[in-house]
Amino acid sequence: MKRLGVNDDDLELFHALDAFAQETLAPKAAALDEQAASASCHLAGLARMGMLGLTIPERYGGIDASPASIVLANVAIARACAATCSLLGAHYLGTDAVLIGGNEAQKQKYLPGACATDLAAFALTEPNGGSNPADLRTKATRATENDVEGYRIQGSKQFISNADEAKWIVVYAKTDSSAKGVKGISAFIVERDTKGLSVSPPERTMGIRAGFAHALSLDCFVPSAQRLGEEGTGFITAMRVLDNSRLDVAANCIGIAEAAYNAAVDYVKTRHVGGEPLSAKQGIQWTIADMRTRLEAAWALALQAAEKRRLFTQTGEKYSMEVSLAKLYASEMAAYVTDAALQLHGGYGYTRDLPLERYCRDARIMRIYEGSSEIQRTIIARHALM
Repeated sequence: MKRLGVNDDDLELFHALDAFAQETLAPKAAALDEQAASASCHLAGLARMGMLGLTIPERYGGIDASPASIVLANVAIARACAATCSLLGAHYLGTDAVLIGGNEAQKQKYLPGACATDLAAFALTEPNGGSNPADLRTKATRATENDVEGYRIQGSKQFISNADEAKWIVVYAKTDSSAKGVKGISAFIVERDTKGLSVSPPERTMGIRAGFAHALSLDCFVPSAQRLGEEGTGFITAMRVLDNSRLDVAANCIGIAEAAYNAAVDYVKTRHVGGEPLSAKQGIQWTIADMRTRLEAAWALALQAAEKRRLFTQTGEKYSMEVSLAKLYASEMAAYVTDAALQLHGGYGYTRDLPLERYCRDARIMRIYEGSSEIQRTIIARHALM
């Protein structure tokens, strides 16, 4: 696991989390998937390991891990249970929004609990506006209730992970309805028990079945103290959050793919056909080589992006293209590696007695959420052609 850009502290955290994940998360992953039961059952253990506060500074109760450590930590969790990693990723979307756009009072109020077991969520996507925030229709209109100044938020959101179990949700809404495109979008912290916030039952998804996504309906009042930053700055906050989240998705992809790859390597070494192990056959060897090559390339892109994220605090240089490269490649790599691993297992891989089919199902969403592969290509091309 020693790689360029990874130091001893990063490795120490990885090994601790990997042991925890294999002992605690992996044995339950199949049952959670089968039953479509929430991975939030792991929250207490994840909090003890520092995972809920992974990206949060120590002064708020977190561990303020380096970007390389964040990548390794997510890989360790995803190797054991991709749905748990997805739940954490949605949590980081919320906490990063507060870290990036929030004031000190908001950070003091919400982040310490988030390092414990207060789950967070992030609501940007809407039924008619997924990949394009310019299509956002949820509105926030200035209002006063019980002598408190604030906003009446009205609209709907779709595919919001953690929404029902979250203590609070960062919701994006238009505060200036006359502004065109992505202008006039603001961010708000909406607490889960807010009157007028309605959460649907979880979507019936193909994979990541233990990481729940919901539709939201909003007709609720939120005090001005719960607005993140100035009016109209929400889109800037959201894009910075998504830069971080896309790197988390790349790490999740690497974790899923490594689990599938390791299972395939073990299988072809022990499965005998015609008196010799499958691993003795050149065609099998070439498949394993292709799987490993793509995994290594995904690692390199993810750690390159992590290094650019680390340098951002010093240089202010954005890392949007690097995370898009990592997310695009890793998500498509995971599709190839999980499918190849299932193929190498033959008919056994297609059964639900083995985890291969789950790996394939879990990997499929990675090319869609936090910006589809098509969106990542658009971002990469835009940077390349500047």
